[in-house]
Amino acid sequence: MTDHHLRPPFQPSVLHRWSILILISMSMFASYYFYDALSPLKSLIQEKLLWTSTDYGFFMSTYSISNVFLLMAVIGGIILDKLGIRITGFAFSAFMVLGAALTAYGAGSLFLNGGPGYRLMSSFLPGISPSLKMMSLGFFFFGLGAETSSVVFSKAIVKWFSGKELALALGMNLAFGRLGQAAAMILSPNLASPVAGWTKLNPTGDWTIAIWFGALLLFIGLLTFAFYMIFDRKLDNLISSTHPPDDAEVFRIADLGKIITNKSFIFITLLCVTFYSAVFPFLKYAPDLLANKFTMGSKQAGLIVSILPFGTILFTPLFGTITDRKGKSASLMIYGSILLVIVHLMFAFTSINPYFPMFLLGVSFSLIPAAMWPSVTKLVPSQRLGSAYGLMFSIQNIGLWAFPLLIGKVLDISNPGVTAEAIREGRAVYNYTNPLIMLAFLGVLGVVFAVLLKREDKVSGFGLEMPNKQ
Repeated sequence: MTDHHLRPPFQPSVLHRWSILILISMSMFASYYFYDALSPLKSLIQEKLLWTSTDYGFFMSTYSISNVFLLMAVIGGIILDKLGIRITGFAFSAFMVLGAALTAYGAGSLFLNGGPGYRLMSSFLPGISPSLKMMSLGFFFFGLGAETSSVVFSKAIVKWFSGKELALALGMNLAFGRLGQAAAMILSPNLASPVAGWTKLNPTGDWTIAIWFGALLLFIGLLTFAFYMIFDRKLDNLISSTHPPDDAEVFRIADLGKIITNKSFIFITLLCVTFYSAVFPFLKYAPDLLANKFTMGSKQAGLIVSILPFGTILFTPLFGTITDRKGKSASLMIYGSILLVIVHLMFAFTSINPYFPMFLLGVSFSLIPAAMWPSVTKLVPSQRLGSAYGLMFSIQNIGLWAFPLLIGKVLDISNPGVTAEAIREGRAVYNYTNPLIMLAFLGVLGVVFAVLLKREDKVSGFGLEMPNKQ
């Protein structure tokens, strides 16, 4: 079936579509920045707010609650298919801004000294600190907006690049997101604890500036998306004036049944959840892992972790170009899953220079997304694409909710008596071996699902091993 948005007479120029990609990717950059802005601050958060590792894990897991238990990414995908890119994208980007502001507010002195909402957050669940409750509420709203916004960005890129450099464009969009991650790992600890050269950006020394800066980037991303909406409307007006959509191209709720009975879609979704569960929650703890295992400061640890997103900035577009021109998407997903297992086992059982396994993780983190997200467009017709991506993101969020919690819990159980104070005074360190073994097992499951996907593709004939570019 051919989508009317994607027929050759309506393809925008090369300059036009790549300019559009930059606008979309600015929002992606901001979203990924805020998602990881607090990762290098784990020990500082525990010290300032008196949290445990379990508290930190709970906070990080609230990002995914709306998408796991309320199925918001699925609902957002359906809204996207019904209402379109502009309305859906702006509304859910606004949720990200709101959530980021609440998160930063909940960590600050205004709130902690009895500001608006403090009494409310103190009135229930007395065993949980008001700061944890307010910041978790904010991260909940941020996650509600971020996952559906990612679905919107993906569908927008498919709309502008289908039949052209689709995998490369999706890879470049992911590269912007990874650049946001890298920036967070480097900037966030320096903004929170300014040293020479950084004091002008944080003259007050207030550590929450690092969180507010992420909220500011999200607001700028909201403005760039609003600018994108102007061009998107112009393209839709051109299309509708010359080629009204067919009834067959309109999304129906019943189409969800066709998605979830597709074996290839099931396997790629299971690969998605196992892979991202072994990577994103790991990144939430990676700076702390490096600080404890290799006795380095938070700034150096954040710098090393930034190798991963910097590597993906290079490799994701490269692997995207390969799948556009040569294909082999299913095979690349197998290779990426195997690399993921190797990386976690290296961190668990060796003391090899952390630069090397982090580099390998960057390669894995490029291989699978560069192959996986464009492959979905071969498995699902375009009028169902928003719902398909939304369903994948919701299932993915099961892992993003569960594994930050599990890592924090396993970390506390495996390290009885270890506190942030003991670590700061040099009397103890966290041993991360058990959480890393758990993540390596997720990688093994990813290999299984990737192999099953490749085998099913030989039966179903979706062409995952074929080039994307027409």
